[in-house]
Amino acid sequence: MKNDDYYEVLGLPRDADAVAIKKAYRRVAMDCHPDRNPGDHTAEERFKAAAEAYEVLSDPEKRQIYDRYGRRGLDRQGMHHGFHGMDDIFSHFGDIFEGLFGGGGFGVHRGRGRQSQTGEHLQTSVAIDLQEAAVGVEREVAIERQMPCARCQGSGARPGSKRIPCVACGGAGYQTVRQGFFVMQSTCGHCHGEGTRIDAACDECRGRGAVRTERTLKVKIPAGVEDGMHLVLRGEGDAGPHGGPAGDLYVMVQVDPHPHFQREGHDIFARVTLSFPEMVLGTQLTVPTLYGKESLTIPAGTDVGSIFRLKGKGMRDVHTGKMGDHCVEIMITIPKKLTRTQRTLLEEFLHETT
Repeated sequence: MKNDDYYEVLGLPRDADAVAIKKAYRRVAMDCHPDRNPGDHTAEERFKAAAEAYEVLSDPEKRQIYDRYGRRGLDRQGMHHGFHGMDDIFSHFGDIFEGLFGGGGFGVHRGRGRQSQTGEHLQTSVAIDLQEAAVGVEREVAIERQMPCARCQGSGARPGSKRIPCVACGGAGYQTVRQGFFVMQSTCGHCHGEGTRIDAACDECRGRGAVRTERTLKVKIPAGVEDGMHLVLRGEGDAGPHGGPAGDLYVMVQVDPHPHFQREGHDIFARVTLSFPEMVLGTQLTVPTLYGKESLTIPAGTDVGSIFRLKGKGMRDVHTGKMGDHCVEIMITIPKKLTRTQRTLLEEFLHETT
C-alpha cells in the first residue's frame, strides 16, 4: 500500500490542528496495529503509512514543506520521512503506543533482541555567504560520531567470546506480566530489550560496540539553498548498537547576509543611486549581480523608487530549478552644495516648469 496523500492516510482535512492529527493517528494505529492483526500484510502496510504520515504532519516545518511541495519537496530538502522498520516506529512513537496498548493485551515492546536498532541522529551546521548559496558549494564538516568498534566488529563482545541469551527474559527482549484477562509486555530491564548479554566485554570499547571517532565529511550544498535549511547525510550519524544501522547526520545551512544585496524569496534586491539629471535624461548603468556585472538601461524620466528587473539573475529554487530575478531599485542623490552656474540653471528649469 502506498499513498502519497498523508491527510487521506489519516482521514484528515488539510486544516487539521495538532490535536486532531494525533487523535487520528492513534485511531489508525489501534485499528492496524500488528498485534491486533497478526499475519495481515495489508494492515501492517497501513500501520507503516500512518506512522510516516504522522511523523511529517506532526512536525510544523515538515508539514509546511509537504503542504507546498508534497513528498518530493521533503526529498529534495533532505528531510527524513518514513522508517526503517516496525522497531523504528515503536522507538519513535513509544509514548503513543504505551497509551494505546499498555494495559489492553497488545504488546508495545515486540522483543527487539533479534532486530537491529538504529543509531542516534546527529546535527551540525555550516556557514556560507550569499554568493556561495547562489551557485552551490562544497564544504567539509568535522564531526565526532560513534563508529563500530574495529576490534569486536560492533558486537561489544571480546574476540573469541560470544553473546549469550538473557536469563531474565529467555532471549525474548521483553517480559510478560498477566493480570487477570490482561497481558502486558515491557522491555526487559536486564538486557534492555536486546535479548542477549555479553559473556565477556571487548577490551577496546568496554562492551559498547562503538568508539567515538572524529571524522571529516564533504557536504554538497545545492544552489539556491536558504538560510536555516537542513541537509541530511544518510548513515553518517552514530553507529547502531551491536552492529545496527547508523543514524543520519543533519546539516543546518546558515547563509550570512550580503553587504549590498537582500534576498526576498528567490529574488535579489539592490539599490542604485542616480543624480537628478541622470533620472531626467536617462543613462546606461553597469550593475553588479551574484553572477557578474550586467548592463542596465535607465530610460529618461525615471521616477524615484522605480524597480528594474534583470530576469533570471536571482536565486535558484532548490525544488523546481526556476530562477528568480535581480531587482534594482532607483534612488536619487541630492547635492548639498551647488555652483553658481548650477543654481542658475536649476532656477531657470524651475521657472519653466511652473
